[in-house]
Amino acid sequence: MRILLAPMEGVVDHLMRDMLTRVGGFDLCVTEFVRVVEQKLPAKTFYKLCPELHHGSVTPSGVPVRVQLLGQHPQWLAENAQTAVELGSPGVDLNFGCPAKTVNKSKGGAVLLKETETLYQIVKTVREAVPADQPVTAKIRLGFEDKSLAIDNAIAITEAGADQLVVHARTKTEGYKPPAYWDWIARIRQHTNIPLVANGEIWNADDARKCQAQSGCVDLMLGRGALAMPNLARTIRGEQDIMDWSEVADLLIHYSGYEIYGDKGRYYPNRIKQWCGYLKRQYPQAEVLFNDIRKLQKADEIVEVLRRQSSQTPVFAG
Repeated sequence: MRILLAPMEGVVDHLMRDMLTRVGGFDLCVTEFVRVVEQKLPAKTFYKLCPELHHGSVTPSGVPVRVQLLGQHPQWLAENAQTAVELGSPGVDLNFGCPAKTVNKSKGGAVLLKETETLYQIVKTVREAVPADQPVTAKIRLGFEDKSLAIDNAIAITEAGADQLVVHARTKTEGYKPPAYWDWIARIRQHTNIPLVANGEIWNADDARKCQAQSGCVDLMLGRGALAMPNLARTIRGEQDIMDWSEVADLLIHYSGYEIYGDKGRYYPNRIKQWCGYLKRQYPQAEVLFNDIRKLQKADEIVEVLRRQSSQTPVFAG
């Protein structure tokens, strides 16, 4: 079983990738998307979203990080895919699943699921541009407004030469509302011979088992579930019990340290407040914490609140 950390725009940045891969259980991370319009982007754009490229394209704990591209023009995506690989990304991932209205209005992300031929041309052109030993992968939803093209889209991506396909088991219109339709991944599986990775509505180890059984997939991608339970990947592997709240508080303290010292002030306490929004699904204490820190603007004040809830014991893998 491989477990991948999902790209989540504005949430799973390099600091969060570092944090969650230190906790452990992940085999690969995919970056937030690099938006490609009609230009070849400079290296600094890739380094900004994927600073791991400066260090062999792995997180500090050694988990590979793959650059994801989002766009609609096959040739421009191909040229930028070449840049990503030249900078050290272990292959490239193509985003055909982003549900954001602003992205879809500019013909990026999930809206392309209405254009099977465009999907084919993008993947084919990128595959031809990227060295054969570097994987080209893609992430889709089951469709835009409905699932009528789910199988056709998966076949097109397969025939275009993709090495792997992640399927978020909902349409764009369904958004993030439960349930996820894992059985549709099993239908897709009947029409493609490339590795499939199941994604969507995996919040605990029981969900993971149900998803694997219904989708026929062994490999999983975790997104919101990993933010709600930081050691979700390790619980799925049977390596740990669910992390205690005091251990989560330790993580939040460590993340505050990143915000104060690790990125020259670019990241602020509002990121911890954002994280509380995910944590409260698993930990009722997160809602209490949010109310306690809601009006605080200084990271050291937030840390002081967290220290009262912390176990002060190591929570990272290894």
